[in-house]
Amino acid sequence: MEVTGLHKSFGDLEVLKGIDITVRGGEVVCVIGPSGSGKSTLLRCVNLLEEPTSGTVRVAGFEVTDPEVDIDRVRRRIGMVFQAFNLFPHLTTLGNLTLPQRRVLGRGRAEAEEVARGNLRRVGLTDKESSYPAQLSGGQQQRVAIARALSMGPELMLFDEPTSALDPELVGDVLAVMRRLAQEGMTMLVVTHEMSFAREVADRVVFMDAGAIVEEGPPEQVVGEPQQARTRAFLARVLDPAAADVLEQEPG
Repeated sequence: MEVTGLHKSFGDLEVLKGIDITVRGGEVVCVIGPSGSGKSTLLRCVNLLEEPTSGTVRVAGFEVTDPEVDIDRVRRRIGMVFQAFNLFPHLTTLGNLTLPQRRVLGRGRAEAEEVARGNLRRVGLTDKESSYPAQLSGGQQQRVAIARALSMGPELMLFDEPTSALDPELVGDVLAVMRRLAQEGMTMLVVTHEMSFAREVADRVVFMDAGAIVEEGPPEQVVGEPQQARTRAFLARVLDPAAADVLEQEPG
């Protein structure tokens, strides 16, 4: 994936201010930053859920921003997992995984079910194929959403804060699945507030603020020894919120 000179405005509000970012095959890149910094908008521009104001986006050799591009064909190469699980409540787990395959990829029922069951094994939910979303925990629903994306055979996976809607005790199971995907060589662009995941799994960490990339590099640098004052201030707040509050309250 290659993003060059990406700008996105909503009316007078410029949300992305010339983003340049590349994700190589098999690489895991984590994007961190405060709310409103443009992280989710960046992901949505990659698969054209939001149309960029200017700039170019290329995925797997296709220019997504080309007006003549077959965007449906490109989107088949991109899996996206949202904060909300976006499962069909009236379908079982297996139904949620097979419907997109059959409608978009034209697979028959038997093939779609075989692929779905394989991906349910990958996320540790083989015993939940007959369950409906309401019968699953939030963490299980998010793992179903990951399995659904994987069932489409993507070359690039986008994760938009996939654990932000989960109770803390459920976060670990979802992150464990994402770690396994990284170990398998899946190309991933991950927006996250989970600093431990970024430290352990990312090949690179990108810190965004106010619609721009402030700092980028290996996790041991960006998370461990950030060079920019804005990055240090953000990490102080995220890694030790109580200490950050104390610092704000101290005079001078």
